[in-house]
Amino acid sequence: MATEEPGPSTAKEVRVHGVPKPPPPKPRWYERCVQPCVAELLGSALFVFIGCASVIENAEGTGRLQPALAHGLALGLNVAVLGSISGGHFNPAVSLGAWLVGGLSITMLLPYWASQLCGGVMGAALAKAATAGERFANASGGACGTVAADARVPAALAAEVLATALLVLAVCMGALNEGTRTPLAPLCVGAAVTAAVLAGGGAGSGACMNPARAFGPALVANHWDYHWVYWVGPVLGGLLVGALVRLLMGDEKTRLLLL
Repeated sequence: MATEEPGPSTAKEVRVHGVPKPPPPKPRWYERCVQPCVAELLGSALFVFIGCASVIENAEGTGRLQPALAHGLALGLNVAVLGSISGGHFNPAVSLGAWLVGGLSITMLLPYWASQLCGGVMGAALAKAATAGERFANASGGACGTVAADARVPAALAAEVLATALLVLAVCMGALNEGTRTPLAPLCVGAAVTAAVLAGGGAGSGACMNPARAFGPALVANHWDYHWVYWVGPVLGGLLVGALVRLLMGDEKTRLLLL
């Protein structure tokens, strides 16, 4: 008797008899919690070191160009190499904006902030060790302190809000929002910092945009003039962009108002 040749398997048979693929393994606790904080600590330290050194060793005649390029290139490079581990924030204001748009869990927000601030202190200390003492003192250790009088505070504060908003917008829309995400995000982030520093914050604030960048040099050099401006301005900028993306600019997964 002839045997019946098996026919092609139907899609239903494949689904029934096929072995389902196992789900991908979840990241370990170290990779989820510890490694991102280490990346934020390292990236913040390197960014602040380069930023402070560029201010302390700023050659005559370059004006804002040398610090602008140094800050922008250092941040863009750090985001490119460490962004896949931690998201490449290196800035408490950016982490705040990322949390508001759903790009960072609430349980990691405070550890990120602590890592960034500690990295800022480490970077400022490295800048002090690597530069001449006289230059360090003349530049106040690279600390953000271009606000010279109380009358300039409102303009400087507004400049910090807007400059930080530009930076956080580049991160949220270029790296976190699925509808606008781009592989050029590190370049966009670095360009945002460069542009803001070249503009000088628009009103003489120096375009710090980063409480960790302000805190580390201020602590190492003991230079606290109008230091609060460099906390309040970036935090308000991060809140502004978080609200903007959540309410108006985000995709369907991010936006709260789906009209």
